[in-house]
Amino acid sequence: MDKGRRYATIEDFQNFVKLAYMSPSLHHSGGTICEPVDLPVNKRHFDMLYTHMKYSDKAFMGSVTAPERAEDTVEMCKILFGDNYIDPETGKPKTIVTSLINANSPMTFDDTMLGAAKVYARNNQACVVTPFILAGAMSPVTVAGTAAQSLAETMAGMAFVQLVNPGAPVVMGSFASSISMQSGAPTFGTPEPALVLYIMAALARRLGVPFRSGGGFCAAKVPDAQAAGEAVSTLIPTALAGVNFALHTAGWQEGGLVMGYEKFVMDADNAGMMETLLKGVDLSENGQALDAIREVGPGNHFLGCAHTQANFKTAFYRSPLADNNSFEQWESEGSKTQEQRANALWKKMLADYEAPELDPAIDAALLDYMERRKAAFPDSNT
Repeated sequence: MDKGRRYATIEDFQNFVKLAYMSPSLHHSGGTICEPVDLPVNKRHFDMLYTHMKYSDKAFMGSVTAPERAEDTVEMCKILFGDNYIDPETGKPKTIVTSLINANSPMTFDDTMLGAAKVYARNNQACVVTPFILAGAMSPVTVAGTAAQSLAETMAGMAFVQLVNPGAPVVMGSFASSISMQSGAPTFGTPEPALVLYIMAALARRLGVPFRSGGGFCAAKVPDAQAAGEAVSTLIPTALAGVNFALHTAGWQEGGLVMGYEKFVMDADNAGMMETLLKGVDLSENGQALDAIREVGPGNHFLGCAHTQANFKTAFYRSPLADNNSFEQWESEGSKTQEQRANALWKKMLADYEAPELDPAIDAALLDYMERRKAAFPDSNT
């Protein structure tokens, strides 16, 4: 909203890691949140990994754009976790990072992805095996055909990981959207990909593996009604299908070409609602609220009863963005749109950010590793 559509920098990458760290309903900070084009291509993965480690203590994803970058991820994780990297009971590395291994649909895995998968599998780190499919171009136009192809591709990828290292952790992934049959452009938030999501979630449960899918997808260029509607049209099936690991939950715009600050906090708000929905119904004594029903009786109100007074702070999800005031109050406060309120919120979050504690010795070791490894690369942007 402030600077328009532009190329991202490492500062933007750092900002989004900080925002994810401060968003209680986001449980990991992802991987390549945006592409920091102010850093050389052959070196930027170091700064991206370091950002995840330095500015957040939530889980993160490793680099997969070259096998040697996956190796760097593993080495930096060893430094970060130190003596806690190896499980004393098994003698194997603990699984502390996930990485996305995309099929090059239809029915192909390329050298880059398989090379990264080998590195992570050998080191007992989790591979999220996911076909990236735009139905009609990379799979059949039908729901059943796309699901069948997705299942074949994911099972082939997971089997490959087991051939490299039997027992290595895998997550079954599905990213299926559709295209416009008029223009060929990707579409998001449509009902057919939601059906694929439901099918793939059921198949993952049948196989007994965790499942990755979903997110806050949209094709909208700004965080408007189209963006909100399309994002929620994917996020609700994500919740109801039983997805275990959701990527692209917050910030996705323009078919994934853009990461938006305003949309990030709007989507994080939606994630909070989904989290509340998935907690289900509280059937404890307090949840059943019979004391309140007895106290109030017929024809009175519950606003002042003891049960309401004891629970009002946590009774309902409280959006940090939605305006529920009267028209007159909204108008007197500047008639701000959701996008304007989101703009103020992400700025306040960054202003309030405090970094998690990181052992100075570990920090120094990470920086030393990065400096030595970067020195081995030519000063090139390729």
